[in-house]
Amino acid sequence: MLCQKKSTRCQCQSTALVTTLLLTWILETSKSLLPCELFLVKSCKMDVNSFYGTRTRILQALVPENPEDSDADISDDDDKIEDPDYHPVREEVASDSSFESLDEDDAPLTSTSPTKLPCKNRRKGQNTLKTVSLKEPEDTPGSSSPSGPHNARNERIWKHEDIEEFQVTESRFVPPVVVQSPFQYFKMLFTDEMIHHVAHHTNLYSAQELGDPIKTSPEEIEDFLSMLLFMGVFKFPSLEDYWHHESRFSVIADIMPRKRFQLLRRYIHFNDNQQFSENPDRFYKIRPLFDMLRKQCLLIPSTYKHSVDEVMIGYKGTRAGTLRQYISNKRDKWGFKVFCRASSSGIIHDLLMYQGASTFFNVALSEEEQMLPLGAKVVTTLCKTIQQPRLSVVFFDNFFTSFNLVQTLQTSLGVKCIGTVRANRTGGAPLMTDKELIKRGRGSYDYRSAEGVIAVKWFDNKCVNLLSNASGIMPLSAVKRWSKESKEKITVPCPSLIPAYNEHMGGIDLFDMLVHLYKTPVKAKRWYIPLFGYILDLSIANSWLVYKRDCGLLNEKAMPLKRFRLAVAHSLNKVNKAASKVGRPSPSSEPPPKKHYTPRRSLPKPQPDVRYDSLGHWPLHCDKRGRCNYCPKGVSRWKCKKCNVFLCLNANQECFAAYHQK
Repeated sequence: MLCQKKSTRCQCQSTALVTTLLLTWILETSKSLLPCELFLVKSCKMDVNSFYGTRTRILQALVPENPEDSDADISDDDDKIEDPDYHPVREEVASDSSFESLDEDDAPLTSTSPTKLPCKNRRKGQNTLKTVSLKEPEDTPGSSSPSGPHNARNERIWKHEDIEEFQVTESRFVPPVVVQSPFQYFKMLFTDEMIHHVAHHTNLYSAQELGDPIKTSPEEIEDFLSMLLFMGVFKFPSLEDYWHHESRFSVIADIMPRKRFQLLRRYIHFNDNQQFSENPDRFYKIRPLFDMLRKQCLLIPSTYKHSVDEVMIGYKGTRAGTLRQYISNKRDKWGFKVFCRASSSGIIHDLLMYQGASTFFNVALSEEEQMLPLGAKVVTTLCKTIQQPRLSVVFFDNFFTSFNLVQTLQTSLGVKCIGTVRANRTGGAPLMTDKELIKRGRGSYDYRSAEGVIAVKWFDNKCVNLLSNASGIMPLSAVKRWSKESKEKITVPCPSLIPAYNEHMGGIDLFDMLVHLYKTPVKAKRWYIPLFGYILDLSIANSWLVYKRDCGLLNEKAMPLKRFRLAVAHSLNKVNKAASKVGRPSPSSEPPPKKHYTPRRSLPKPQPDVRYDSLGHWPLHCDKRGRCNYCPKGVSRWKCKKCNVFLCLNANQECFAAYHQK
């Protein structure tokens, strides 16, 4: 161990001696050279302490680049050194003007020095050479000055001022002449073109797989959709239970046999697989249907207040790869992520499916928009389809919001924004810290504004940050909150943008709740089947919201969502179709005869679309009489086979013909 230490000391002393000699030659030669371009020499001293990670000390010296081409007559006589073997000591080196940039502890040690100075700890390394120009640097735009782009946030001047409130125009919709039937509202979104598309590609896919198509038709696809809508309301543990003799549900079982339903469910398809082998679209199996639905959603008149958020379509399988996402605070934690733009009433107007890096493969983005982060690109893409952007305000949460996004939407589209924001995206607003705001108590706030955008921090249960260029602080509002101390609701003051955000941000959450009330059972291994079920549920929920809005314009009472869904299912099964055959009744379905009187059971009336379609309405003679459904006092033995209602049919009363005419 002692031998190793001695050898190490010898190596360090020899290294220091060589370094000192080199610097001495540099000092002698530099006095006689032109100071035009010099080298920067970094020399390091080394001793035993370098093995223990001591911080490196750097010695800098100015060295002439071409000593042979220099003029010796220009040298300074006052600093001329006569003795060539002279070695400068520490004090002379420190006082020399050539070493003004050196630290006092960085001067080299010499072996001839009478006083032994303590050796500095240095790391082992090689000397590096760097060319340095002695000319004065020019002022260039790229120079590191306070006006550089990296200090743009520091240049932004924040003031303790409020912004002017943006007055949003109230939406006015033209009331319809009459409220249409639920089936007609549903057809506004799930069109006949989509039904024909599904039937065509189902036959094509079955022919590719089986060699022979299953020969389905648009009418049969409508029956298939009606069964799915019924199953969303009447939930059974398994699909087979709807046809089983112990639990047979005739509303569904009479529409289609079980084997035929399972065959359609197995081979239902929405695109040609053979034409999309190298397509960048990862949702190519369902993309045509989504595009058709999105086109119809864009036609719905919207309000001037929009919200942007993500929706999860539940899927727990593993065949979708990285298309399957996870969000912990959603009802369906595993599934497909879809970004939506909706109005405050919950109507979806635009949607964008997330598929990673290729999400925007079919979206035209400028160079500036392509440099934006994911959330900003999503909001920009969805806001481009707003019909009147300069009159609109968009609300979104902290996943999307940033200072640059608020300014980009204002300059490029003219859209105003309000959104919660993370603390590192406020654009450098010097707001109070959370601890300082909490000390002031519940309801306290702080704000700063710059370039027409206001940053607000408000303390409720916890501190929340917001950015806005549509609404500011005044006029102050108040919200009701539960107080644990007083055990009652108290009034908490808040800036005006807080109630505006809470009122209009929940549109997509409202829509998501409506979808999950009566969700279509589409659990399958094929990943695109849940997406198809979501398209069906979205069409129902959107059409019901439009129907409800029309009923409000005409001051009519709207039916609930469940009745609306059942009405659409009945119409899909019967509109423009012949009367279906009566299914096989179960043995236990016939009640035993009773001798005592029982009140007459009211039969369900047909939907208007079924009643007036002028197809398959044949009179059927019955042994028992029934009350006529058209005239108030008529009694008849004739009933409509399709509508299943009694109607007068004789020489004096023509109720049967009048009932089926508008």
